[in-house]
Amino acid sequence: MDFKEVPSEEKEKYFIDKYRGKVKFAGPHHGRIKQIQSLISNTKPNPNRFFIIEGIWACEKALEYNLQIEAFLFCPELIFSSESIKIVDDFINVANDSYMVSKKVLLKVSERDNPDGLLAICRLPVHTIDDIRLKDRNIIVVLDGLEIPGNIGTIIRAVDGAGGDGILICNHKARLTHPKLIKSSQGSNFKIPVIELDTDEAIKWLNKNDFSIILTDTRAERGYYEEGYEGRIAIVAGSEKYGISEKWYDNRHKMVSIPMHGDCDSLNVAIATSIVLYEAKLKQEGKYNSILRI
Repeated sequence: MDFKEVPSEEKEKYFIDKYRGKVKFAGPHHGRIKQIQSLISNTKPNPNRFFIIEGIWACEKALEYNLQIEAFLFCPELIFSSESIKIVDDFINVANDSYMVSKKVLLKVSERDNPDGLLAICRLPVHTIDDIRLKDRNIIVVLDGLEIPGNIGTIIRAVDGAGGDGILICNHKARLTHPKLIKSSQGSNFKIPVIELDTDEAIKWLNKNDFSIILTDTRAERGYYEEGYEGRIAIVAGSEKYGISEKWYDNRHKMVSIPMHGDCDSLNVAIATSIVLYEAKLKQEGKYNSILRI
């Protein structure tokens, strides 16, 4: 059925007839609408690790990674493509609850300028340290005390892009379900093992498994391009305000820095971590021998 020229009333009738008994209706004061607003505001406890996804691309990613779907909402008036119709089919089959909503209700909870009528409450996967597959060469990123969700999400995306093996979050300051983290990670947090650990526990695990711990520190005399990154490595990035905590310096470690040639004395933590991460990955794979002198 081509929905591009179909009147809104006919679209609604189509879905009502097709999913009779499977879909409920949710008005502006429905409990699910209030739940979505609460999750977006990120102000209340979230022990179930629920988060919001919206749009065709995000919904396809959720299906690809078999996320648990707590609730699915769709607006017939805003559905125009065959891709959207298929997503409605797929989500109604897997969601615990499915709801049809009006355009007015959908716009009340949407964070997009031009929503395409698809929104879901999903549960973020729980990973443990055992989900990190140990190999002869591993790259793990440790985030120590980062506070800005967008930075965390960007680093998760970079780890995925560089083919890293996982992320350890120590001294956590931001929820992994924060809307800005979800958006900036671009679905990579559905795939990459992200584990919250106590700092002592993280250090113990890394030492036990023969990881070289590399601290990114602007005070380091050794440039990031001078490191070999052999074997298993853990790149540690510190808080935007306070840097890396002292426990990491008390443990066996190396330090690398990114040379700064302008007036600023450091880069954004997500940018800096991505630079070191890709240098490590390329060297581990033998893609190039960095002889550059910056």
